[in-house]
Amino acid sequence: MLDDIISERLKKKERLESLGFSSYPAESKRTHGVDDVLKNFEPFLREEKKVFIVGRIKAVRNQGGVIFSNLEDETGKLQIIIKKDLLSHFSLIEECLDIGDIIEIHGIPFVTKRGEKSIVAHEMRWLTKSLRPIPSEWYGIEDVELRLRKRYLDILVNKDIKELFIKKSNFWDAARKYMKKSGFLEVETSILESIPGGADAEPFVTHHNALDVDFYLRISLELPLKRLLVAGYEKVFEIGRVFRNEGIDHEHLQDYTQLEFYSAYEDYRGLMRFVEKMYKYIIKETLHTFTHSYRGNTISWDSRWPKIEYYQIFKDLVGLDLKKATREELLEEARRRKFDAASNLGRGRLIDLLYKKVVRHTLISPVFLVNPPSDIEPLAKRMKKSSDRVERFQVVAGGTELGKGFSENNDPIDQRERFKEQMSLRELGDPEAQRLDEDFLEALEYGMPPAAGYGFSERLFSVLMDKPVRESVIFPLMRPKNE
Repeated sequence: MLDDIISERLKKKERLESLGFSSYPAESKRTHGVDDVLKNFEPFLREEKKVFIVGRIKAVRNQGGVIFSNLEDETGKLQIIIKKDLLSHFSLIEECLDIGDIIEIHGIPFVTKRGEKSIVAHEMRWLTKSLRPIPSEWYGIEDVELRLRKRYLDILVNKDIKELFIKKSNFWDAARKYMKKSGFLEVETSILESIPGGADAEPFVTHHNALDVDFYLRISLELPLKRLLVAGYEKVFEIGRVFRNEGIDHEHLQDYTQLEFYSAYEDYRGLMRFVEKMYKYIIKETLHTFTHSYRGNTISWDSRWPKIEYYQIFKDLVGLDLKKATREELLEEARRRKFDAASNLGRGRLIDLLYKKVVRHTLISPVFLVNPPSDIEPLAKRMKKSSDRVERFQVVAGGTELGKGFSENNDPIDQRERFKEQMSLRELGDPEAQRLDEDFLEALEYGMPPAAGYGFSERLFSVLMDKPVRESVIFPLMRPKNE
């Protein structure tokens, strides 16, 4: 069936070209977008103003000597009237025009007897001959994998999906605008790294042919940006892609956009105030409201966000006191709850597992989850009165983490020891434990000012849109079709 349609359309293309019509010309003469014509329709109608408009054919109705079609560009949709007595090649249009073709119309405004605003064509030419049929706007593409694999069709026939990615652009525009008006310098750092760092994640590996050396795709923006604090910049941020070679679920991607920023002479307390204001600005600019649904819950961002102590909520819900709980006790609790916990998991990884399985899903309204164990955050500064905890917070809402920040550890001696602890975990079989980065430690030895840093990813946008994160990516990574 599909092959027959493609074959028929190829014949139409050949027919057009045999008569001297180009199926794919390089230029168009467009003078107005559809929205411009509609906004100025009354004066254009009075003046009988001729306009060039372009767009894709979304419907064709042949009524014998007159063809009515709907033409759509990025700005809107308008009816086109093609009359036999006005175009010498009407019979060719009648024979070859298909839904999906992109055409150029030169014509004047006209109102039908039913009152529909239209353009009567005085000239028409093809800009692109469509060779494949476009799915119906009414039925769309029902198969989720097919929608994601052929996202261009999903956007073409689904206005909500098209609007989603306009909102996503506005989301990142708002984030960038807020950072710049707050005095931050936007920078770009390398995607390729000789040592991946700044997060607990497995990296993707690639090979540099000219240097004959393996490099890693970055898993975080953190360490290069902190080097810039050593260099003397006091407020820096980057919006860029990061890559993590980990599992796929409704909250995680392997290739995604992240914003990270670092502010010298700031700590996590001031950072929390800044982040709350920033989120409220971004959310209002994106949604035009502070309230939305996510996975059956209503989330409201406009009130003050409470602070919840990590140790206390862990004790309340898991039943273990992190001041005393050993690695063995944590492992026993995880297995008692039937969680998949390998025997070589370190204490920090077990704490994180129990938190994610037992605690996180209970946090629906926005909160700051503060002061977790140092085991789970090797780059954060220890608390003055409780060295087993770090000055870190996470924004949690809808049962998921939507950003993380902390007072940065600028003590090169302590940072080296904590990197060594991470390397010991790697030797015990933890592939996500962080690597010791001598170059970063050397930078710290020159002196990094006290600072606080924060990062959030496009997961925040997906929560605002009440969609799985993969649905919020314009072209999500998919397994090759032939595998």
